[in-house]
Amino acid sequence: MFTINAALQEATASIGRVDAQAILTHVLGVDRAYLAAHPIQVLTETQDARIDAMVAQRTMGFPVAYVIGKREFYSREFEVNSDVLIPRPETETLVEHALPLLRHSREGGSPASALDLGTGSGIVAVTLACEMPKVSMTATDSSRAALAIARANAKAHKAEVEFLEGEWYAPVEGRRFDLIVSNPPYVAGGDPHLAQGDLRFEPRHALTDGSGDGLDSIRHIVAGARGHLNPGGAILIEHGYDQAQAVAALLGKAGFADLVAIKDLAGIPRVAGGRLGP
Repeated sequence: MFTINAALQEATASIGRVDAQAILTHVLGVDRAYLAAHPIQVLTETQDARIDAMVAQRTMGFPVAYVIGKREFYSREFEVNSDVLIPRPETETLVEHALPLLRHSREGGSPASALDLGTGSGIVAVTLACEMPKVSMTATDSSRAALAIARANAKAHKAEVEFLEGEWYAPVEGRRFDLIVSNPPYVAGGDPHLAQGDLRFEPRHALTDGSGDGLDSIRHIVAGARGHLNPGGAILIEHGYDQAQAVAALLGKAGFADLVAIKDLAGIPRVAGGRLGP
């Protein structure tokens, strides 16, 4: 029988220490500090077998987030599977800058309203609803499977979110919001990275809309935003590392003012935004 330390060393040799720790903590239901504090604890046969199976999956290339079925985002744990994108730290930039905009919108008295387009696993919508429970939060997605995950995440975090199935603005025709946020597909259709690493296993439609520059979805979102924002409303869109200027141009052409280009923790422009006039 393996001890925690022996299992960790064996897994680390195959998939690296970070992923090995993620699998062991998941199987054992503990944190990394527990692994370090109990190196000679003997695993049960069931635990040993589950670890071996998960390590084998990761060795074959499956993302560790899909292997264990969860990923942390904004200090909360979210359920994920191959129907949704794996949450990434860059998207926390979108949340960080959405929150003050919603707080400002609430200063008028009535609760602010927000729309998350292409919600996927629901990480943005659920996080905003958790951080600001009085906000009226709506989220759309064309994937029924993704919405099932999003609803499960909202339930797990006791977040009030209205989830609607449909393409972009279609489910909210005639409705307006104080803030629109989106992390849409923005990888260019011919980008070789789509065939590499974790991206190979993530839903293709959530990564790319197939356009040559990766901007067709963003064009659609920007074009429809004016008809779904209240006066003075704002929009924030996550984009690719080299798309900041192009997205800013789209927003400016659509009549948005007070344009912003927000960098992620790596110093890369990651979120573009603007505001409608009052």
